[in-house]
Amino acid sequence: MTGAETETLAGWLRLTLIPGIGGKTQRKLLTALGLPDVVFSAGRGSLRGLIGDQATALLLDTDNAAAIAAAVSWAQKPGQYIVTLADPTYPRALLEIHDPPTLLYVLGRTELLNQPVLSIVGSRSPTPQGVLNAEQFAGALAKAGLTIASGLALGIDAAAHRGALAAQGDTIAFIGTGIDRVYPARNRDLAREIGAKGVIVSEFPIGTPVIASNFPRRNRLISGIARGVLIVEAAIESGSLITARLGAEQGREVFAIPGSIHSPQARGCHQLIKQGAKLVETAQDVLDELRWNLPAPPLSTEAAPETGKEEEKDANAEILSLIGYDPCGLDELVSRSGLAADALAVILLHLELEGRVAGLPGGHYQRVQDR
Repeated sequence: MTGAETETLAGWLRLTLIPGIGGKTQRKLLTALGLPDVVFSAGRGSLRGLIGDQATALLLDTDNAAAIAAAVSWAQKPGQYIVTLADPTYPRALLEIHDPPTLLYVLGRTELLNQPVLSIVGSRSPTPQGVLNAEQFAGALAKAGLTIASGLALGIDAAAHRGALAAQGDTIAFIGTGIDRVYPARNRDLAREIGAKGVIVSEFPIGTPVIASNFPRRNRLISGIARGVLIVEAAIESGSLITARLGAEQGREVFAIPGSIHSPQARGCHQLIKQGAKLVETAQDVLDELRWNLPAPPLSTEAAPETGKEEEKDANAEILSLIGYDPCGLDELVSRSGLAADALAVILLHLELEGRVAGLPGGHYQRVQDR
């Protein structure tokens, strides 16, 4: 970074690192006066006419030199960037929303910010089927050439990032803390992998801790950068519904995967579908709606089953059929199958080890559908 570039960046940071001067005021000044250096060289009287006495005093009298120096130092390290509204790498899709961030802190591959994006979000406490759906949809859509965006939260968000990475695809994580923080800490390894292979983005200053109100603000970027938003699982009060609403307001397509009528984690998706979200059962449904082409799948190389395992396969298929797709208790399965509890437990254990059944709290089991 040259001296001139550093000076220009410092001007943008000075404008955005003043507590009490929010994005609306920043954009008003930039629209009226031009770049930050022009803003700060304008007379106090001119500024008062635009933003009032109190905001003008904050703008001109706040000393944020230490924060500016720390941010500039951060941006001088390899793979770390501060992207402003005037930067050609700023996400063009975010320029379409009504409150684009004045600048973004970016860790990783900035070129992904202007690639075609599909966002996938959902519950922080998903069912095993929900996790599998998120991973597989993300993988299929990433293989089709879409960059997968999400919020690095536990549950569906993390599964979407993992699915894209496992498919050798691209992913963007929008976070609600400073770019130097990882929240939740359990996703530290995942964040490290995204930073190396994809990109992590924050609009919040370096050092910003976990603040609840920042996460709904983060959600508008997850929806805003994308061509569409896919909700995998969501309870009625889920923050994912905020992302879906924002996406609809921003003119993005909203997709939802239906689930069991008995599952609390499906009710948010069902509500969205009632409100007009597109019901999707496969990744192809999303691609068709977006008019995006999915490469033909490779020919299967799966070996034929061994004859000696046919009886076991039949028994497993029968139990899977009896479970259905709603959570089912062991006693109920005993009643449906006519098998002894110990014999049924052995079959369930095999199915669980194969990833075809998931154990749930309270001694219940749920069939996991490989989409």
